[in-house]
Amino acid sequence: MEIKILFSETFRIPLICLIGIIIYLILKFANLTLPADVIAILTTILGSYQLFFDTFKKLWEKRFALDYIAILAILVSLYTGHFLVAAILALMIASGRTLESYAVTQAKESLTKLIERIPDEVLRWEKGKTTNKAKLKDIKIGQQIFIRKGEVIPLDGTLISPAGQTDESSLTGEPYFLDKIKGDVLRSGTVNIGSPMVIAVTKTEGNSTYDKIIELVKKAEKEQSPFVRMADRYSVFFTLVTLVIAAFAYFSSNFDLTRVLSVLAIATPCPLIIAAPIALLGGVSSAAQKRVIVKKLASLETLAKVDTVIFDKTGTITLGQPRLTHIEILTRQFNEQKILGIAESLERNSLHPLAKAIVVKARDNNAPVLYATEIQEVIGHGISGTIDKQKFTLAKMKDNIGMTIALTSAGRRLAVFKFEDELKLDSKTSFQKLQRMGLNLKIFTGDRQAAAERVAHQLNLQIELTAQMSPQDKLNGVKNLQNSGKTVAMIGDGINDAPALALANVGLVFSNEEQTAASEAADVVFLGGDFSLVLTSLQIARKTIKIATQSILFGIGLSILGMIFAGFGYIPPIFGAGLQEIIDVAVIINALRASI
Repeated sequence: MEIKILFSETFRIPLICLIGIIIYLILKFANLTLPADVIAILTTILGSYQLFFDTFKKLWEKRFALDYIAILAILVSLYTGHFLVAAILALMIASGRTLESYAVTQAKESLTKLIERIPDEVLRWEKGKTTNKAKLKDIKIGQQIFIRKGEVIPLDGTLISPAGQTDESSLTGEPYFLDKIKGDVLRSGTVNIGSPMVIAVTKTEGNSTYDKIIELVKKAEKEQSPFVRMADRYSVFFTLVTLVIAAFAYFSSNFDLTRVLSVLAIATPCPLIIAAPIALLGGVSSAAQKRVIVKKLASLETLAKVDTVIFDKTGTITLGQPRLTHIEILTRQFNEQKILGIAESLERNSLHPLAKAIVVKARDNNAPVLYATEIQEVIGHGISGTIDKQKFTLAKMKDNIGMTIALTSAGRRLAVFKFEDELKLDSKTSFQKLQRMGLNLKIFTGDRQAAAERVAHQLNLQIELTAQMSPQDKLNGVKNLQNSGKTVAMIGDGINDAPALALANVGLVFSNEEQTAASEAADVVFLGGDFSLVLTSLQIARKTIKIATQSILFGIGLSILGMIFAGFGYIPPIFGAGLQEIIDVAVIINALRASI
């Protein structure tokens, strides 16, 4: 059972310890030595007993703890009668724990904001009117809920109301308002910016789109990174150095424990166990704020070490919103307007880039608004639905050349839609910055050689590209680079990239649908299609690891320097305790820079 100090997440315990020290000084000044010593001992117990309990627990679990030095310092100070030093050490420990708790809370701020967007309760809709409020966890699939204007949609569902309008920027990163009609898919985390609406729930709490994003961040923040474990190894080294310097001080001073106490006071508490976790959590938080979801802390470290980056082309370097340039009608049953209306009714429910191009084209051409039911989308394969009792399917053609999809019904091809891809506005500048970072950049694409070369020409960069690659070819390409000693990042956006994404040292994916195979295979997920997110993720990773390393080495360096001076008798115990607290605060403040 874990012991928790009352108000442990506030500064009340450190404040009480500070008051205890002030009372001690007043009593000492009044020559009331015994009451003063009792106050100091009680203050020491109050500020450090949780430390003793936690260390005992780690010993029971046969785990190493750097807190051994802190405990030894307190015991030596009490044994030698330096009660004020013991009380100050206890104050330092209590304030350090409180400061660490605050820093971790700040580092996790983005997760808190993500969770707070979704309400705990929602209005039920029954028999044409709102009824009682219900806990989100109690809502079942098929039940209807009422969403007022300005409210975040808490669960995935389909629109029951005749029409609506949503802001999906929280998922896609694109500042567009989307019109919805009855039967359209609504995703949790998006905002109702139109009239109040009623939706039928299709996914319960824990399974919805937005919950998947939150879960990714939670998993990352709970994971212990190899870098954190490396900090533990630094801790072992630091402990041994501390004991060696303390032993030198003891023997060189004719067995003066006060000299030993000065050394131990400077080593207590140590910033090592605080700096790395706070910096890494801060990096995950900073990334999440910029719509970069890091699924594992280890991925942040690996990303910082990457020397080779492979890009898929379509949907990664190029725009996520291709233009529909040509429609080839292959039937006399429907004219172009009706074909557009059918395609638009299906694609309104998809986040695929080609889908948006069809929706835009249909609305620009005033195509008829049709209602599709029984919508089914298989990512990477296509989308189907029923319109006026006839089932239609939009999917890539087996003989697909470039960006071309076909509308079929009952096995008969009705129309072919052809699209043109365009370079993302920020691709060129981001590529230039990536090259300046010293990275080896490559393009792996399944598209034709001519299309790939056109993109390379638009980038105006000397970049190695390989075209007409199958998923297996991309996988082999990643494997060959790794075998040559490269640390490889693979960046893609589709199911065909999943094998390469999974094999790469770190996989990054542009995805607007969090349950695609690509998202599952990747280590980092970009919410939205901005190419600059690639640059952002690499910059955050390098910055985070740099700050974590700086904090550790800075803390070790200053502490060892202080211990050496203390070992020669230049720093008394009280000043040693104060010096270490200054080091701790400086290290935590530096680690928090990763959150910015």
